[in-house]
Amino acid sequence: MKNIKIEIKWAIIFVAMMLLWMVLEMLSGFHDEHIDKHAIVTNFVAIPAIAVYVFALLDKRKNFYNGSMSYKQGFISGLIITLIVTVISPLTQYITSTIITPDYFKNIVEYSVKENKMTREDAVSYFNLSSYMIQTIIFTPVMGIITTAIVAIFTRSKK
Repeated sequence: MKNIKIEIKWAIIFVAMMLLWMVLEMLSGFHDEHIDKHAIVTNFVAIPAIAVYVFALLDKRKNFYNGSMSYKQGFISGLIITLIVTVISPLTQYITSTIITPDYFKNIVEYSVKENKMTREDAVSYFNLSSYMIQTIIFTPVMGIITTAIVAIFTRSKK
């Protein structure tokens, strides 16, 4: 457990950042009045997400590997963070969908139907908690692995 203390800390920071991002999206109206812009704006979460991974791997390099970390060590550290975030992701999605923005699914269904992007039946089957939980369980590790693979290149070092 001591070996992954840093990864646990940064996974919790990552989850907190994602929840804060959802609160900011909701407060900015991207889950209701500006829902037409949501698909674009939500992608900007990649910036703080990548930053969290950079800070996590730099922390691991400095405080666990004494300033010298190989690509493999950084990659493994990032994978551990990704695994923890993936395990927590259904809870994060539940909190987002039931507490932070409980009307999001209703709003996105209405928007999708109104704009002729989907039939009501398709929209209802796609925009719901079960569907989003499945998507987050698939999407989280994919994006985490890609982010880790890239960030580990830039955070590796040799003494």
